[in-house]
Amino acid sequence: MATNSNLTQESSNEVVNTEHVLSSLERIILTVFLVTIITMTVFGNLLVMVAVCKDRQLRKKKTNYFIVSLAFADLLVALVVMPFAAIELTTGQWRYGETLCLVRTSLDVLLTTASILHLCCIALDRYYAICCQPLVYRNKMTPIRVSLMLGGCWVIPSFISFLPIMQNWNAIGIEDIIENRKFSNVTNETYCVFLVNRPYALVCSAVAFYVPLGLMVLAYQRIYVTAMEHARQIGTLQRAGSAPEQYYGHDQQGPSRMKIETKAAKTLAVIMGCFCLCWAPFFITNVVDPFIQYSVPEQMWTAWLWLGYINSGLNPFLYAFLNRAFRRAFLTILCCGDERYARQGSFSPTRPYSASVNGTTIALRNTCYEVSSPTLQELLKNSIRGQAHCNRLSFLPNRSYSDNGKRILSSELESQDSVGVI
Repeated sequence: MATNSNLTQESSNEVVNTEHVLSSLERIILTVFLVTIITMTVFGNLLVMVAVCKDRQLRKKKTNYFIVSLAFADLLVALVVMPFAAIELTTGQWRYGETLCLVRTSLDVLLTTASILHLCCIALDRYYAICCQPLVYRNKMTPIRVSLMLGGCWVIPSFISFLPIMQNWNAIGIEDIIENRKFSNVTNETYCVFLVNRPYALVCSAVAFYVPLGLMVLAYQRIYVTAMEHARQIGTLQRAGSAPEQYYGHDQQGPSRMKIETKAAKTLAVIMGCFCLCWAPFFITNVVDPFIQYSVPEQMWTAWLWLGYINSGLNPFLYAFLNRAFRRAFLTILCCGDERYARQGSFSPTRPYSASVNGTTIALRNTCYEVSSPTLQELLKNSIRGQAHCNRLSFLPNRSYSDNGKRILSSELESQDSVGVI
């Protein structure tokens, strides 16, 4: 009884503090801030979806299916979850009943978990494209596998959202605490309270954050190691004089290795840094709170929750806006279809790649060339194997050739799209 009295008193103090924080000018500033977050999240994710719908070349790439599904999940977060949270935060109460509170909480858990699982799938997709035979990536990531991964991103969260929350499994053993916090004896107002018991906190946090985080760390760590290995190979060939200048272009000298390493490190640091910064505080608190008698202040819970919501607004910038193909599509949309930004086909080559065959320099671009002479086929194979490369994918494994030896693939377009900004 003494514990319940203390909890009720703490809840009343939190209500008073919340009303003070949300008074007058501070409430206006908070409202503007929340509306800005919601608007940017809606605009960014909607732009990603429209770009893929209007750009035929973007629709051809299986990797972009993950980007679109991620954008759809984040868009629903901004349209369905954030507005209710913003209203409750600015008004200081919940006016829509207990049933809608449960539905809103279930949608919150479902959509934010789906967003995080999409980030995990994107990391795994890039891992398969870069580290696991990227030149046969098209055969690895079949439409069936992509569909299964996308389906898992939406089905798995339902087992930790609607099913247990609507059945009140998360409240088993803590019913009295939740009831005490639902009502305010001072203001006679009701609140949408979501507290979880220890088993639910551990299982939900593991499925929604810690397991995806572990997979993302392993995938991006392996991608970074692969990038460094191939950057070192390029540097070794250049120093040994085994890589003539025409293989890499005039600007691929010694400093290029450092640029490759720096870009890869910065990109991976930004992706993992933003994800951990946005969601780690919430899920750490989610696990700790049940073991410290639910003593975490309500203001801290609100801050960590909205920090996680902000991740849904950052995802379009991290996974689409930094991608050259998406940027061109965005410019075309925002500039009302200006043809200056339209692509001249699937991919526009950045620079030619060349190889020397019997004293003759042959320029290669991001495409496949038919070679009819068997002798020339063999010479080209021996000349450019492991040498010709695309500047954006210089750290990928050696180029491959078709089974009949008549087609020389100088760059794997599917892998290039899956790599994105890296």
